[in-house]
Amino acid sequence: MNIGTVSIPSKLALAPMAGVTDAAFRQLCAELGAGFTCTELISSKALCYKDKKTFSLLRQFPGEHPAAVQIFGSDPSCMAEAAQIAIEHTGADILDINMGCPMGKIVHNGDGAALMKDPEKAGRIVEAVVRAIPSTPVTAKFRRGWDLGSCNCVEFAQVLEQAGISAVAVHGRTRAQIYGGQADWNCIRAVKEALPSLPVIANGDVWKPEDAARILQYTKADMAMIGRGCFGNPWIFQQAKALLEGAASVPPRPPLAERCDLAVRQFELAAEYKGERTAVLEARRHYCWYLKGVPHANYYKEQIVRMNTLEDVRRVTKGIKRDLRDEREERL
Repeated sequence: MNIGTVSIPSKLALAPMAGVTDAAFRQLCAELGAGFTCTELISSKALCYKDKKTFSLLRQFPGEHPAAVQIFGSDPSCMAEAAQIAIEHTGADILDINMGCPMGKIVHNGDGAALMKDPEKAGRIVEAVVRAIPSTPVTAKFRRGWDLGSCNCVEFAQVLEQAGISAVAVHGRTRAQIYGGQADWNCIRAVKEALPSLPVIANGDVWKPEDAARILQYTKADMAMIGRGCFGNPWIFQQAKALLEGAASVPPRPPLAERCDLAVRQFELAAEYKGERTAVLEARRHYCWYLKGVPHANYYKEQIVRMNTLEDVRRVTKGIKRDLRDEREERL
């Protein structure tokens, strides 16, 4: 499929997620089959104010293509300026606008999912950004609606299409649900039916490879976007890609030792991109995700949350590989 003039090599996208989809993790997911990757959400105001820490979030991994940068905000002129800054700084292929983040500190400022309560304003933002970066496709990610009483995703998508959007990603929950309950794929299907010529990316409750195939089949969307289902499990892209391509068999998740090796590689890449201290502090959470479901892992999780250096990471990993096995390996 294409987003504007940008060709996307697979039907699998990595959802932009704060504190998760840094350049290192995006690199691993892309290597394993994610055809579309995007930065975590970045404040338009911080870009306009030239905040140094915020600029570090724009970091791309070598050869990242197609690459997208996601910004959030609710002031059209600031969003337009931030879009120009982001594209000039990174050379990214696509600029994505966050209109779906449900978190309080975002929506209380009128940003993220709060824009779903004001489709007209959302349309003005898209128009301003499209004018500011005419050679770059602009996309948007939003939700089913603000709450069950205002499930306006179809009308919202129509406004954005009129404003010049090149693709939309739809999460099947309302803002009120945040990440609770179940994603409603019917709303994604409705958006695609209403706007058949607009690329639609389906998001919500893709926890295993089969879910990626099911959400595409059910919604008729053009791509499946995987979010929390890839936490500690970037292999879901490899497995889903094989399933979608009709492979005779879906590759199993690697043994625990190999999973730990990839985790270490992620943290080493992150240290290269953002410095060892920051990378290892963030690795504490990521490494625990890699050990989810592994029997008797609590002892090492207690060590993981005290890691401060890459040497600590390697020491803990050596112990895990020596002492632990996942359930499948224990049965063999």
